[in-house]
Amino acid sequence: MAVRTTFACALALLTVFASGSGACAETAPKIPRVAFFGFHLINTSLEPVSAIEDERISNLDRQLRERLDQSGRFAIVEVTPAVRSDIEAGPWIGNCNGCETGFAKALGSDLAVWGTVQKVSNLILNINLYMRDVETGRMTFVHSVDIRGNTDVSWRRGLDYLLQHYLLPESPLTSAPAPG
Repeated sequence: MAVRTTFACALALLTVFASGSGACAETAPKIPRVAFFGFHLINTSLEPVSAIEDERISNLDRQLRERLDQSGRFAIVEVTPAVRSDIEAGPWIGNCNGCETGFAKALGSDLAVWGTVQKVSNLILNINLYMRDVETGRMTFVHSVDIRGNTDVSWRRGLDYLLQHYLLPESPLTSAPAPG
């Protein structure tokens, strides 16, 4: 009888440990899925938005996607054409009373991410990045960097600095230096 009880206890422990190892694998950190809605230029300067600035916004979009992907900490979820159409039909993300949360949820994302570039003048600009938890609605990241000069290099370096020092401080994020 004692042998049978010992065997039953050993079998129970083995079952617990075997299922426990599976449970440990299931509790590994989950990489958050990110719906990135792009950057938006807020122009409060007296000069109109130029085609070059529109291109810089597109470059920031690409740069952020690449950096988040390279970090291994986030999985980018593509914004579907239907959601993109809904976004374009309303006010821009960040000025829509939390609409980004619903859009991100519709895409199966954990985080809604968007950014702005505020142009005060050709000398003074700032880059802002926002992350909202879709489940709780809480902002998980809000940060801004000021940049001087309205150039491709200043915009790229500004976003690099924000990512390298605030969002992804342990990641090697430095872009290649600009030629010349």
